[in-house]
Amino acid sequence: MTFKELGVPNDLSKGLKEMGITIPSKIQEQAIPILINSKTDFIGKAQTGTGKTAAFGIPLLANIDPVKKEVQALILSPTRELGQQIAKQLFKFTKYTEKIFTESVYGGEKIEIQLSRLKRPTHIVVATPGRLIDLIERKAVDISKIKTIVMDEADEMLSMGFKKDLTTILSKTKGHRNIWLFSATIPSSLSDIIDSYINKNAVRVSIDKNEAVNKGIDHHFVVGEDGNKLDTLAYFLKSQKNQRGIIFTKTKVAARTLSKQLKAKNYEIGLLEGDMTQKDRDKVMRAFKKGVLQLLVSTDVAARGIDVANLAFVVHYQLPDQMEYYTHRSGRTARAGKTGISLALIVKQELKIIKDIEKQLGIKFSQIR
Repeated sequence: MTFKELGVPNDLSKGLKEMGITIPSKIQEQAIPILINSKTDFIGKAQTGTGKTAAFGIPLLANIDPVKKEVQALILSPTRELGQQIAKQLFKFTKYTEKIFTESVYGGEKIEIQLSRLKRPTHIVVATPGRLIDLIERKAVDISKIKTIVMDEADEMLSMGFKKDLTTILSKTKGHRNIWLFSATIPSSLSDIIDSYINKNAVRVSIDKNEAVNKGIDHHFVVGEDGNKLDTLAYFLKSQKNQRGIIFTKTKVAARTLSKQLKAKNYEIGLLEGDMTQKDRDKVMRAFKKGVLQLLVSTDVAARGIDVANLAFVVHYQLPDQMEYYTHRSGRTARAGKTGISLALIVKQELKIIKDIEKQLGIKFSQIR
């Protein structure tokens, strides 16, 4: 299937082609024709890294009326990084279309800056739930004429404590609007929202987990003692010469410690963790994207919005708590048809987790001795 065959307008297809996106992923194949052509509520269950942004972004853009200077669509995202990433993607998709204006708003940036940006014509607002409510209360955003609300990574929004904010936003959008919900999992707390706010005839699409894992990634693991992890990592980085990658930790403390240790070994390294200000995070990401920094040490919170071309590897310095995060993390490499390495540094007791990941994601790890 091509995007044209899915019903994507020529001007949007052209933008996708220029970004190197030519073959639709499974979720795109199933969601795009439905969302472009029918006014329906929609529930899409698919792992991160399966191309969900284009799956909802392309139909959303195709249905915007650029002449109407009002907010016509709202995209809710759990983190500022993911929100920024979505807004950036939408901007790239619209290179050849009539001007469609998207504004990204999130906590961690001065609200005054966002208030002034929202005075400009805006068709789509991408927002974290808490900040959106602040802006609605200040009458800076009018969501009464919204045609579509997209909830991206809905399970993550709930696990981050946004349930009350989400119900407030959903009950404020009066009149006829469609809700498109995308999520990697559907926990019971999300079922409550689905039952209360989504039409019972909503179209449901579920993408098999095995389809979700990028086939261009080689998965490896090394078993060792906790105390030897740094040496193992240094040995691996040496084998990668000047290749670029991301090293993931489970905690902020581990991320800070590891970034100091690697700096001491003269690596050009950036750090991304939840307590940093938005300004500092943006600065690190700019330097990493430009290639000024060779490596990034990051916690899982930051994993959602990282989209950097040509990353050769991902290292799991600590395995994540949730299976989904393994897909998020490893999906940072082997993007746009390239190949990459995902390496887990584990202790003996974690062999069982590796087996679980293999089983659940339908992948095969090879052990490096």
